[in-house]
Amino acid sequence: MKIGILLGSTRTGRQSHKVAHYLEKKLQERGVATDLIDLADNPLPILEERAGRHPQVQARVQALSARLHEADGLVFVTPEYHGSFSGVLKNALDHFWEEFGRKPIGVVAVSAGKLGGINASTQLQHVVLSLGAFAMPTKLLVSEVQSAFDESLQPRSEHVVKSTQRFLDEYLWFARAIVQAKQAPTERAA
Repeated sequence: MKIGILLGSTRTGRQSHKVAHYLEKKLQERGVATDLIDLADNPLPILEERAGRHPQVQARVQALSARLHEADGLVFVTPEYHGSFSGVLKNALDHFWEEFGRKPIGVVAVSAGKLGGINASTQLQHVVLSLGAFAMPTKLLVSEVQSAFDESLQPRSEHVVKSTQRFLDEYLWFARAIVQAKQAPTERAA
């Protein structure tokens, strides 16, 4: 199984990348193949036409589409900006459609405050459903993210360690169940 981690922040001084890299490391420790898709390294233009529908789609959009297609499941990582998820993540999601179809999606949100991006995570779960994907009910919320990790991207609190472990336990169960169901032969009604 291969899990894509879509990092939805490009801001200078961002903090959400710490969580994305930590999740990548923890998934790899569990023997899961990962692909960290950092939108800062893979910038997308503001959506004018969805990928696959315009004859001259830019190469970077096509490359990102291929990476999303290859993932069996995805984890979206976003900061909370003004009570919602990032605009750069929304723009990325708007570029694609079939890349997300019937895939398990985990939602991770971070914030500088004590609520850990709860509003962003809830809104993002609604968008996941609109993409035709399956939003895992359990979310990973990291509050006060600016001080949650040390310089080597290790969590400073046991709470982050345990919350991440719980999230990954649930996500991998959820993802495996969906991937296995998609691979099973379908039964025809008689």
